[in-house]
Amino acid sequence: MPTKETIRDWFSHLQNDICKQLEDTDGQGKFIRDEWERPGGGGGVSSVLTNGSIIEKGGVNFSAVWGKAPEPVLKSLNLNADDQIDFFATGISIVIHPFNPMVPIIHMNTRYFEILPAGRQGDNGMWWFGGGIDLTPHYVNEDDAHYFHQQLKSVCDKHNPSYYPDFKKWADDYFFIKHRNETRGIGGIFFDYLKAENSFTKESRFEFVKDVGASFAPLYSHFMKKNSSLPFSENEKQWQSLRRGRYVEFNLVWDRGTKFGLDTDGRTESILMSLPPQANWEYNQKPKPESKEKKTLSLLKKNINWI
Repeated sequence: MPTKETIRDWFSHLQNDICKQLEDTDGQGKFIRDEWERPGGGGGVSSVLTNGSIIEKGGVNFSAVWGKAPEPVLKSLNLNADDQIDFFATGISIVIHPFNPMVPIIHMNTRYFEILPAGRQGDNGMWWFGGGIDLTPHYVNEDDAHYFHQQLKSVCDKHNPSYYPDFKKWADDYFFIKHRNETRGIGGIFFDYLKAENSFTKESRFEFVKDVGASFAPLYSHFMKKNSSLPFSENEKQWQSLRRGRYVEFNLVWDRGTKFGLDTDGRTESILMSLPPQANWEYNQKPKPESKEKKTLSLLKKNINWI
């Protein structure tokens, strides 16, 4: 059975591997590593790339943190906030913002979490895996959406035929900007509270999470190579800034990972790494009829079968 140390070390290795692959594809940018410690236990490494040839701003963050479980976390698990409960969490979180508006924004997070009564050691507490990967195009390209979802389905189908349909729906519901009544992008997969149940073991859950993590760099490298040389205009850059604004709104208002990081005294610079270098808001902005922008808005909705 994989221990929390084994899982932690795998996530750390994944961070290094993804940074290397993205640097190779970008051809210019280099990730700067920034180690940090968390008050109360643990820390992590933030790796940030800026002003590459394709990537304008990207972060690949690893963390392993522990200590007394914060009250908001206990409440979310329906546990007594007065109980002395320790937690351990480790994972990797990635957001990439490209220069070219024809290249999509991408996000991935894979994580492991466990809680134990204070002072207890071992692997007898409550544990689960969570995470997901989703794509946020500034302009929705249906062929790209098909490719992205087909690749994710292939990863999921290796492990269980229910994974892709279940986790795709979960992503549609999760990556939804409620106050805008639109999805953040074209979705992907999202999962949480994956534990040992029925035929699933800790080993099988971990193997699935490992395959999701390993799929990230080849998948995004495909879009970097395919779309980064496409021409674009100032109008398309302005639209990119507006779509980045939507990304900011989701991450600051709805994203559970942002809230968890802030609730557990995580490093603010690393938590807010996901935000773009620039974004814009325009009052009551409405795209022109029959425009690419209008088409994109029409496709930002749940339950589209991209396969």
